[in-house]
Amino acid sequence: MTRITVDVNDEWLEAARQELGTTTKVATINAALEAFARRRKAAEILAAFDSVEMDFEGSADAWRYGGGRDLSRLAEDAGVADAA
Repeated sequence: MTRITVDVNDEWLEAARQELGTTTKVATINAALEAFARRRKAAEILAAFDSVEMDFEGSADAWRYGGGRDLSRLAEDAGVADAA
């Protein structure tokens, strides 16, 4: 972990603390950095999906009744007393 001294805008820090639900300055800054890192990673994942050509023709039929998975006993298998 890196230890730094930095001047931050108090209003922005307080706004971030309220938004993130953190209780300390350190926790707020770390949570904000983590949120941006996750956002960047999500963007990279989406870009990877966008870069691959996918053919979904006929996929809707595979998930309708009679195609794909049989979910008719889902509630029973889960032990639900009244699935209706």
